[in-house]
Amino acid sequence: MCTPPNTAASNPFSFTHSLSSKSLHLSLLSSPPLPPFHFLNGLLLLGSSQNFSNPPKMVSLLLKSWFQIGEIKIRQSAMVGVVKLVVMLLVFGVVCECQESTDDGSYSSSSSAGVYMVTLKQAPSVFHNYRPNVKKIVHPFGVLDSTSGGANTLENPSFGNVTKRGHHRFGSRIARVHDSLLRRVLKGEKYLKLYSYHYLINGFAVLVTPQQAQKLLGRKEVANVVPDFSVRTATTHTPQFLGLPKGAWLQEGGYEAAGEGVVIGFVDTGIDPTHISFADRLSENSYPVPKRFTGVCEVTRDFPSGSCNRKLVGARHFAASAITRGIFNASQDYASPFDGDGHGTHTASIAAGNHGIPVVVAGHHFGNASGMAPRAHIAVYKALYKSFGGFAADVVAAIDQAAQDGVDVISLSITPNRRPPGIATFFNPIDMALFSAFKSGIFVVQAAGNTGPSPKSVSSFSPWIFTVGAAAHDRKYSNSILLGSNVTITGVGLAPGTDDSYTLVSANDALKDSETPNDEYVNECQDSSSLNQTIVEGNLLICSYSIKFVLGQSTINNAVQTAKNLSAAGIVFTMDPFIIGFQLNPVPMSLPGIIIPSANDSKILLEYYNSSLERDPVSKRIIKSGACACIAGGVEANFSYSAPKIMYYSARGPDPEDNSFQDAEILKPNLVAPGNFIWAAWSSGGTESVEFLGEDFAMMSGTSMAAPHIAGLAALIKQKFPYFSPSAIGSALSTTASQHDKGGGPIMAQRAYANPDLNQSPATPFDMGSGFVNATAALDPGLILDIGYEDYKSFLCGINGSEPVVLNYTGTNCGPTKVNGADLNLPSITIANLNWTRTVQRTVTNIGGNESYSVGWSAPYGVSMKVTPSHFFIANGEKQVLNVLLNSTMNSSVASFGRIGLFGDKSHALNIHLSVIVKTAYNMSSSS
Repeated sequence: MCTPPNTAASNPFSFTHSLSSKSLHLSLLSSPPLPPFHFLNGLLLLGSSQNFSNPPKMVSLLLKSWFQIGEIKIRQSAMVGVVKLVVMLLVFGVVCECQESTDDGSYSSSSSAGVYMVTLKQAPSVFHNYRPNVKKIVHPFGVLDSTSGGANTLENPSFGNVTKRGHHRFGSRIARVHDSLLRRVLKGEKYLKLYSYHYLINGFAVLVTPQQAQKLLGRKEVANVVPDFSVRTATTHTPQFLGLPKGAWLQEGGYEAAGEGVVIGFVDTGIDPTHISFADRLSENSYPVPKRFTGVCEVTRDFPSGSCNRKLVGARHFAASAITRGIFNASQDYASPFDGDGHGTHTASIAAGNHGIPVVVAGHHFGNASGMAPRAHIAVYKALYKSFGGFAADVVAAIDQAAQDGVDVISLSITPNRRPPGIATFFNPIDMALFSAFKSGIFVVQAAGNTGPSPKSVSSFSPWIFTVGAAAHDRKYSNSILLGSNVTITGVGLAPGTDDSYTLVSANDALKDSETPNDEYVNECQDSSSLNQTIVEGNLLICSYSIKFVLGQSTINNAVQTAKNLSAAGIVFTMDPFIIGFQLNPVPMSLPGIIIPSANDSKILLEYYNSSLERDPVSKRIIKSGACACIAGGVEANFSYSAPKIMYYSARGPDPEDNSFQDAEILKPNLVAPGNFIWAAWSSGGTESVEFLGEDFAMMSGTSMAAPHIAGLAALIKQKFPYFSPSAIGSALSTTASQHDKGGGPIMAQRAYANPDLNQSPATPFDMGSGFVNATAALDPGLILDIGYEDYKSFLCGINGSEPVVLNYTGTNCGPTKVNGADLNLPSITIANLNWTRTVQRTVTNIGGNESYSVGWSAPYGVSMKVTPSHFFIANGEKQVLNVLLNSTMNSSVASFGRIGLFGDKSHALNIHLSVIVKTAYNMSSSS
C-alpha cells in the first residue's frame, strides 16, 4: 500500500555534484544502424569493386559466405539449385547500382529485372477438383529437395511422432508446361523462374526484365502479368472474455477437444517449434493428425528434425522473391520456418496454442494462456520476415501450398503496402488466390490493417475474405505514482510497486563529477557507468523517454538494467515533450517502475522534483533534495465495463472498390475481435519488440492479433459443422455478433490517434462490421446465409470492364448472370448509392431445427424500409427468402445505418446490418 510521505519528517538525502550546464534539446537523429548487407547484395558489391574475372571463384565466395552467415550446412546434392540462383543473380546484376526498389516493392528502373507473377489461361488444379498425390510446389533452388539431410530436407509428421523424410522430387506436369513456355518465349535470353503455382492459380513467378514481361504478356497462353508488390504484418484472458470455458468449449467437449481435427494454416513470420504452446504431449488423449492433411516440415539447423509433431503438423518457408532483391539476410531472417521476428509465433498461439500455459514475463506471473481452439492443428507457411516484410509472389506461393496441403482455415495477419491498381481492388494476385481457396472450401481470415481511424483505410477488400478489426477487451493494466505533494499521476508499466516512499533523483543530477557523458541523452539511463551509484542507490531514478525509445535506439530494458546496477529502489520514466500523441503499450519491468505517457503529467512531476532541490549558491551544486514518491505497481490487472471498444488504429470502411475511392457494396471490416494488449507466445529468437527479447510471452496490439482470434473460433465452428462452407462460417460469426459492451451500452469507437479515449463515439458498421464476435452464439446461429463461388464470380463479372480480367484469373468466361455487391447473399447489406428506391433479397437456411421467426428492423436515417415476410416458420434444412424494400427520403451523402433482426421462438437471434452511403430522393419537379 502506497501512502503519501510526511514531507516534514522525511529524510532527504544530501550530496554535492556539479550540474551540467547543457540544456535539453532534440536534434535530427540519424537513421537506426543498417542491418548487415545481405550475403548476395554485399558480396556482389564486393565482387564488382574487386573486378572478379573468374565467375566460379565468385560463386564459390558467395556460397561460402551464404553458408557462414546463415549457419547452414548444405550437402553437395543440394548445391546445384543454389549455384543456379547465384549465377542468375550475377547475370541480372542484383546490386544497388543496377536496380532500385520503391516503397511498394516494385522496381523503379524501366530496364532492370524485376519479379512478375504470370497467370495462364488454363484453369489451375483446384478448378478441376484435382489434387496431386504429392503436395508440394516446385521450389526454384533445389534446396528443399535435398535427398540426404541437406539444409532444407522435408519431413512428413503425419504418422504420430515417427517422421519420414521426403526422398523423391515431385515433377509437376504444370510446372513443366511453365518451363516449356519460358524456354519458347525467352529463347536464348536470361531469366529465373522462382515458383510454379498450379493448385489455386495456374501460373508462375519469374525474374525478368520489363521487356521480357511484355513478351510473355503477348502470348496467347498468358492471361495476366502483374509486377510483384510488397506486404507487411499488420492470450491469457480473452478466452474468458469471449465466454469460451463455459460456452463454446463446453459445446465441443471441453478445452481438451476444442478444435481437434481442424488444421489452421498461418501465412506469417514462421514459428518457434520449441515453445510449449505447440507441444503435443500435454494431454494423455490421442491426438491424431487428420489424414487429409499432407503437409511436410522443412528441416534445417535452426528447425531440426522432430520440430513438427501432432500439434505443429507442417512448416515451410518462402523467400524467393525477397532473395532476388538482395535484401534477404539469412542471419536475421532465417532461411527456414523458424520465427526470427516473434509475430508468427504470437498469432499461431492466439488461434491454437495449448491450454493452460503459465505466462511468466520479467519474473511476474500474468495468468495462464490458451488459444481459441487449443486442440486444433497448426501448419506454418513463412512468407514474412523481420528485415523487410514480404512480397506477394512469396505470399501467393505460401497460400498455394497451404491449399494443396489440405488446411481448413488460413489466417493472414498481413496486408498489402498499397491499394491494388486496376479496375477493382479485388483483382490482385493475393485476393484471387484466396478466391480459389474459397472455392476449395477454405475459410480465409485477414487482418483489416492498422491504418485507422480514417474512413476507407481498410486493407482487406474482397467479400470472400473475412476481414477482422481490432477491439479492446475488458482487462487493463494501469500503474500510478503518488508524489510527496499528494498528487497521483497515472502511467503504464508491468512492474511491481514500491513498499514505501523513496526519494526521487534525476539521472541528470546523478552524473559522476569526473564523467563527461558520451552523448546528450544521458538522461535516458542507457549507461550506468556515467552515473554516481552513491547518489542513485536506494532512490527512485528519473529517466527521460525520448524519441530514441520510439525509434528503438534506446530501450526500457537497458534503463532498468542501469537502475539495477546502481541499486536504485525503482525507476520513473517521464515523457519528452517533443513526443506528441505516441501510444505506449504496457512494458514489463523486473523492478518497481512506471512510464508516464503524458507530457503534461511528466511536467508536473519534474516541477515538483525541481522545486524541492537546494543548490549551493556559488557552485550551483545540489546539496539537498526533498522530492519523494511511491509507485503503486502495474502487475495486477483490473477490469472495465466499457469494453469492447474499437481501437483507433483499427482500419475502417467503407470498402474502397478501386483507387478512385469508389465505394464497394461490401461491408468491411466483417467483424471485430480482441486485438489490444494480447498476451501470447513469443519466439526465443523474436526481435520485433526489444522489450520482450528473451521472454517466452509478449503483449502485442493490432489487427494482427484480432484475426487469429477469429481463425481459432472458425476452427471450432468447422469442428461442429464440418459440412459448413466458408460463407456459412462467416455468416454464423457475423449474424450472432454482439452490438453492446459489457455494461449494456453501445460499443464505442476511438476516432483519433492522440488522446483516443477523449475522441470516441458509438461505433458504426464501418468501424466494427457486424459487431464484436460472440463465440458461443456463433456455434448455434439457427440460420445461415450461404453463398457460393459462382455467385462471387457473377459479382466480379458485374464490374464494368472486368470480363477479360475474370477470364484471366479463373480460366472461365463470364456467364449471362451478373450481380451487384448489394445483391450477394451476404450477412449484411451495403448500398453505395440509393437512387430513390431499391429492393434486395436475402435467403436464410435453417440449420437449427424447426423454428418460427419474427422479423424486426430499424431503418437508416433518410431511408424508409420494409421487410417481408415479417413472420415465418422454417423447417430444418429449408430456405426462406426475405425481401427488403428501401426508399430514400432525402438527399444526403452522409452514410447512415440500420439493422434487420430475426428472432426465433427457440432463442435464436440474428442481425443483418444495413449501410446506405449516398441517398437520392425522387425529385418531382425534375420529372415534370
